[in-house]
Amino acid sequence: MDRSYEFLTYDVSERVAEITLNRPPVNAFSLVLLDEILDVLARARHDSSARAVILRSALPKIFCAGLDLDILLGQPMGEIRKFLEKLYIGLWDAQYALGKPSIAAVNGAARGGGMTLGISCDMLVASEKASFGYPELDSGLLPAIHFTHLPRIVGRYRAFELLFSGRSFGAEEARRLGLVAEVTAPDALWDRCREIAGGFASRAPNSMRQARAAFHRANDLDYRRGVAVAVEDFCNTAVTADAQEGLRAFVEKRQPVWPEPEER
Repeated sequence: MDRSYEFLTYDVSERVAEITLNRPPVNAFSLVLLDEILDVLARARHDSSARAVILRSALPKIFCAGLDLDILLGQPMGEIRKFLEKLYIGLWDAQYALGKPSIAAVNGAARGGGMTLGISCDMLVASEKASFGYPELDSGLLPAIHFTHLPRIVGRYRAFELLFSGRSFGAEEARRLGLVAEVTAPDALWDRCREIAGGFASRAPNSMRQARAAFHRANDLDYRRGVAVAVEDFCNTAVTADAQEGLRAFVEKRQPVWPEPEER
């Protein structure tokens, strides 16, 4: 049965499903958008006409810029935990159960929760104009899930620098670090992702499903266990005075005035 979505579209062509995010201005995660992503991944899982999945953005300069601040600002920990369990655990589980290769086509800025969305896919392909970053600490938050994920890819010390500086970095650096599988010219990104996905879709579907499941079991079970810890770490930090001041400062477009450090 066809379903309509508020912030994304789902199309299948030549055995490749394309999920296109479209929540201007920056594809920020709201509860509705996150629920739609989880629903459409389940739809792709059960769609026998699709053998590979591409996740992309309709916005020309943005892949996904992170979380809608209304989810965090002034909210009790219980509400924040509900959202984080969907974003961290629900998204990982949906991708794990997908049974088909998934590609994130990163055309522009990916930040915070956008990085979480990108790394949930099996591989990232980026435009030369894509950029990446972990700015959570700028707002007094934690890039908690990436403490588990990033050191395994780029190494402990490089991961620390990226996560704790919050600096943005481009597609070529992401490729050198191993975060991105391939970098393309901006006008070639969609065609290249379709070419890669089409190659996946041409393989024996049952063997691809079994191979992907084995790959995930071999590489991601410890990561899955770490996700639950990441939820708690993020939630415990999001309700602190530091985080709430950082979020208010971001909304008010000013420098944060951090509280004095607590005594230990």
